[in-house]
Amino acid sequence: MGAIVATVIIILVVAILFSSIKMIQQGEAAVIERLGRYTRTVSGGVTLLVPFIDRVRQRVDTRERVVSFPPQAVITQDNLTVAIDIVVTFQINDPAKAIYGVDNYLVGVEQISVATLRDVVGGMTLEETLTSRETINRRLRGELDAATAKWGLRISRVELKAIDPPPSIQQSMEMQMKADREKRAMILTAEGRRESDIKTAEGEKQARILSAEGEKHAAILSAEAERQAMILRAEGDRAAKYLSAQGEARALQKVNAAIKSSGVTPELLAYQYLEKLPEIANNEAATMWMIPSQLGDSLEQFAKAFANKDDDGVFRYETSSVDQETKEMAGVEDTDRWFDTSTDPELAKALAEARAVANKHVDAPDPTMDRPEIESAVTASRDLEPRTRVQEPVVKPVTEQDS
Repeated sequence: MGAIVATVIIILVVAILFSSIKMIQQGEAAVIERLGRYTRTVSGGVTLLVPFIDRVRQRVDTRERVVSFPPQAVITQDNLTVAIDIVVTFQINDPAKAIYGVDNYLVGVEQISVATLRDVVGGMTLEETLTSRETINRRLRGELDAATAKWGLRISRVELKAIDPPPSIQQSMEMQMKADREKRAMILTAEGRRESDIKTAEGEKQARILSAEGEKHAAILSAEAERQAMILRAEGDRAAKYLSAQGEARALQKVNAAIKSSGVTPELLAYQYLEKLPEIANNEAATMWMIPSQLGDSLEQFAKAFANKDDDGVFRYETSSVDQETKEMAGVEDTDRWFDTSTDPELAKALAEARAVANKHVDAPDPTMDRPEIESAVTASRDLEPRTRVQEPVVKPVTEQDS
C-alpha cells in the first residue's frame, strides 16, 4: 500500500515539474499571469512557472506580418464608388498591450484601415485617387501607426493593392484612353506629314536653286564661249587680212625683183603690150576698144628717159647691175611654212581656258583666276611644237634707186 502511495506521489511531482517548465520558440512571446494578473512577458527560451499559480495567457507572434484585407467600397469626392484592396504590414512590439489593450488587434487594424481609407479617399476625386497612390499610402500609414501605437503595434507599410472603379466608369475610362491614343496618333501623323511636307519643300527649293545655278553657269559659259569665239574669229580675220596684205606686198616685191633680175628692155615691154591687146578684144562684153594713138611717142619718151644714146644716134637701153639681195628676192622661196596649220600656242591657251571653264563644277571657283592647268597646257604645247605662227615677211619699201 505504501509503495503505491509513493509511486503516485512521484508521478505527481514529475507532472508538476513538467508543467512548470515552458519552452518559448524564437519569434514568439508569451504573456505570463500569476493568479490572473499580468506579471511578465517572456520570449525565446525556457521559462519556469510556479505550479498552480503562474500560467501562460497567450503566445504572440512577434515577427513582421503582412495582412491583406478584402476589397472595401469607398466613395470618392465626385460620388463614384470604387473598390480598394489594402495590404498592411505590421509588427507587435509590446505583446502585453496587444493582449490587454484590444480584444482582437487584427480586427482593430482592419477597421481602422477601412475608416482611414474612406476618410482619405473621400476628399479626392477618382482621377486623383488613381494618380495619388503614394499620397494615400503615406497618409494611411501615418494615421494607422498613431492609432495602433497604444496596442503595441508598429505599422511598417500600407499599400493599395488595387483600385477598381465601377464597370461603367471603367468603360468610360477605356473609351477616354482610346480617344487619347487616337488623338496622339493623329497628332503624330499630322506632325509626320508636316515634317514630310517641309522636307519635300526644302528639297524642291534646293533643286530649284541648283537648277537656277546650273542655268546661270550654263548661260555664263555660253556667253564666255561666244565671246572667246568672237575674239578668235576677230583675231583670225585680223591675221588673215594682215597676211593677205603682207602677201600682196611680198608679191609686188617679187615681181619688182624679177623684173630687175631679168633685165627687161622697152622693146620687151612694147611687145608684151601689143601681145595683151588681143586678149582685151576677146572680152564678149566689150563692143568697142581703143588703142592709144601716141603709143610710139610714149615708148620713145620712155627710151630717151631710161636709155643711153650711142654714137649712131640710137637710144639703147642697158639694164643696170642687180645686187645679190634682189637676186635672192627674185629666187625660189620656201613656201611650205606658209601653209603650216599646227597649233598656235595662244590658240591652245584659249582652248585650255574654255575647256577648264566648261568642266568646272557649279560650286567651284572660277578656274581662270588660278590657272596652273592652263599654263601647263600652254607650256606642253610650246615644248612639243615649234613656233608655228606664220612668219610675217618684212616688206622692204621700193626706193627710187631700186626702180
